[in-house]
Amino acid sequence: MQVTVRLVGATGLALLAVLPGGCKDRNHYVPPPPPKVTTMLPVQREVIQYLEVNGSVEAVNSVDLMARVTGFLQEINYADGAMVARGTSLFTIEPEPYRAKLLQAQAQVQASEAVLKHAQEEYLRQSTLGKDQFASQSKVDEAIRNRDQSSADLQNSRASLELAAIDYSYTHVLAPFDGIVTRHLASIGALVGGATPTRLASIIQLDPIYVTFNVSERDVLRIRQSMVERGIKVTDLSKVPVEVGLANETGYPHAGALNYVAPLVDPGTGTLTMRGVFANPEHTLLPGYFARVRIPTRRDAAGLLVPDTALGADQGGRYVLVVGADGVVAQRYVQTGALSDGLRVIETGLQPGDRVVVAGLQAAIPGSKVEAVPGTAATAR
Repeated sequence: MQVTVRLVGATGLALLAVLPGGCKDRNHYVPPPPPKVTTMLPVQREVIQYLEVNGSVEAVNSVDLMARVTGFLQEINYADGAMVARGTSLFTIEPEPYRAKLLQAQAQVQASEAVLKHAQEEYLRQSTLGKDQFASQSKVDEAIRNRDQSSADLQNSRASLELAAIDYSYTHVLAPFDGIVTRHLASIGALVGGATPTRLASIIQLDPIYVTFNVSERDVLRIRQSMVERGIKVTDLSKVPVEVGLANETGYPHAGALNYVAPLVDPGTGTLTMRGVFANPEHTLLPGYFARVRIPTRRDAAGLLVPDTALGADQGGRYVLVVGADGVVAQRYVQTGALSDGLRVIETGLQPGDRVVVAGLQAAIPGSKVEAVPGTAATAR
């Protein structure tokens, strides 16, 4: 009997061990808490909408210095790559023969003046005698012809003198404007000019400087609308600001103004050529550089901005994740604008009261619940 009692007791304990009530507290499922994400309301402040395009830097003035007379190159009066002022003598081309021709032409003018003076006196004498019947009409006519011929010869001599002076001036190649002169392409002693003009060097003006770019027809209409809103006439291009940044620069540190708009849209590309002018005293902008260009098109008194890192992109476009009042994440497609101090302008698709996820984006799955923790733009990542 004792043995039986012990078996029954062991069996009872085993049955108790498998009863549901025996592990009720230990196996109860508790769902994990929703993941935490950091959210912030869009920053509201005045923003300027910009048109951003690519352009290239071009010189305001750039010319080749040519030898316009034939002769041996005698002097090179500058250092390669030097900055020179307008009127500086850069090359000297064998001036002696041209100086001699100039003196010869001057002497010819003096001789022609003397002949004309004599012809004028003879005409006065013959015309006086003709009135008193002491000279025939043929003598008077001959005096008139000699006077007129001498006057024409003097004009011809003066023209030759002017041409000789021009040729002599070409023996000194001068800088046509302030600029930097490239390396010389002809050496001292070389025969230049000849049948065709010889290129001696080039000179480039770097201050001020141009940046040229093309904009689409729709963007042109946006710029014109912006000008109308600000009371700027099409003739007042200098009042339209243009900003430029180089490939290795942050932002747009170079400020200038619009100074040219092509009068027609290129039908082949559907774009319009525009140009800005910029002060360039340090020669930071060099012809041929690639440049990023932006022009203000609209000013919004209460624009909405979010950290650029909070934006995602898929086939539907760019989007942000927002947390609703019920804690559920939703995907919101937006239209973006310019970048300003690390914040991206949101043109459409977002409201001032939307809580935008700026950190913990991996845990924010559209349709899932999250715990929203308030943050700032500085916490975005």
